Amino acid sequence: MNPIEAATAAVHAQTRDPAPYCTLAWARAQAGDLPGAMALLTEALRHAPRDPAALTTMAVMLRHQGQLREALQHCDAALAAAPRHIDAWLVRAYVFSTGGSFPSAIECYRAVLAIDPAQGEAHAGLAELLAHAGDRAGARSHAAAALAADPSNPSAAAALARAELEDGHPDAAKRALAPLLSGATLADENRAVLANLLGDALDQQDRCAEACAAYGEAKAAFARSHGLGGGQHPHRVFVEQAAVAMAATSASDWPAAPALPPVAGEAAHHIFVLGYPRSGNSLMEAVLGALPGVSALEERPTLAMLDNGWLASAAGLKRLGALTVGERQQLRAAYWQRVQGAGVDTGGQAFIDMDPLKGLNLPLIAALFPEAQVLWLRRDPRDVVWSCFHTHFVPNAATLEFTSLESVARHYDAMMRLITAAVERLPLKLMVVDYHALVSDFDATTQAVCAAIGLEWSEDLRRFDRSAGARAVGTASAAQVRRGLYDGRAQWRRYSGQLAPVLPILEPWIARFGYAD
Repeated sequence: MNPIEAATAAVHAQTRDPAPYCTLAWARAQAGDLPGAMALLTEALRHAPRDPAALTTMAVMLRHQGQLREALQHCDAALAAAPRHIDAWLVRAYVFSTGGSFPSAIECYRAVLAIDPAQGEAHAGLAELLAHAGDRAGARSHAAAALAADPSNPSAAAALARAELEDGHPDAAKRALAPLLSGATLADENRAVLANLLGDALDQQDRCAEACAAYGEAKAAFARSHGLGGGQHPHRVFVEQAAVAMAATSASDWPAAPALPPVAGEAAHHIFVLGYPRSGNSLMEAVLGALPGVSALEERPTLAMLDNGWLASAAGLKRLGALTVGERQQLRAAYWQRVQGAGVDTGGQAFIDMDPLKGLNLPLIAALFPEAQVLWLRRDPRDVVWSCFHTHFVPNAATLEFTSLESVARHYDAMMRLITAAVERLPLKLMVVDYHALVSDFDATTQAVCAAIGLEWSEDLRRFDRSAGARAVGTASAAQVRRGLYDGRAQWRRYSGQLAPVLPILEPWIARFGYAD
């Protein structure tokens, strides 16, 4: 009798031992039956409410569903029952990492190593986070320890390669990556990360054709790991529908929103930073975050409680514009509850909601937050599209569109059509911030931004890289933000041949935004 058969027999016999329930829960989860897995774990905890293995397994399932607070509660309950339960500490670290609380995740990994100094997964996880934070020496040390325990650990190899790349050692990065990339058993989700880092190493060596091929391999693995194929573009289709719907409305459908009294948790100054990934959004958020009393939240679905059906049709948009004051207040309160639930203190002078793709939500912002300042970050479309293609992102509905230069370009085109239509029709407090001006005339640009959002400019803004390091920037731009004012203009030129086929899609925006050569 195999383990699954034995566990099934024990569960059918209504055993009070939680282990068979956990075994079957893992099997159900791997088969895609998450509700079935949760039901089995609920039964396990009914029989053994303090069992650390059952509590930790439940935390894993909750994390995969985005229920991070509940996942942490189960990890804490497991550790209260068994303080040296390594799996609970590891899952707790994974939960904190998922939520962007990197210092707390680092503490969890260190707790594991205090129990077992040779624990490979803790070394690998710590190496990843230290590499992300710019501690290259720490990343190298822990990556070496993880690889000593398991030479095929992809997280450790990636952390080591990142540290070498940030120090400008592409050959050393390639040596760290080669053993794993040459293996036939590397999972696609790991191949996507490692091949992307190989592309970065080749890019540092100015071997552009080879770098582009490595990025292409990374994106192909990324697509395979998420079951993409056959020209699937669901997010782009939704954005295109929203753009058509917005273009079918008129400014008269959107009278200025009524004055709305404050709700619980509302910040004194509310700023949305948006535009498109790789357009300078993280840089802008880091700069403003250097001011005292400014808090920020990076790329979270703060408006996810709202019905996207409102955004995909002209009739839905009209309904949104006609919400009563009571309806608006209810939705505003839900937004601020979600912000505070992410652990953000909004009691200071300003709160920044930074999400490059919240341009999709401009109608919601106009309806619910008429007092909020919207900063639209813009950059040369050629740099944006190239950067989205060669950057490895956490998978979500939008980043799954970044698997080829053409799909990025068409998604970008759809988003720009939506944003421009929204800006022409909606009563927004909007300021366009040009990335090129930001990096070439920093003081004048940031002074204008501060004047628009009602904050006093300070020389502290010039030292934004220090505060960004302390706050653990969690986006794909973290390494660039740590370097300070990085001028990323005209990077596309080295890959102009690869971009040539998509230029007809981008040329209208290149001209409209003033980036024509």
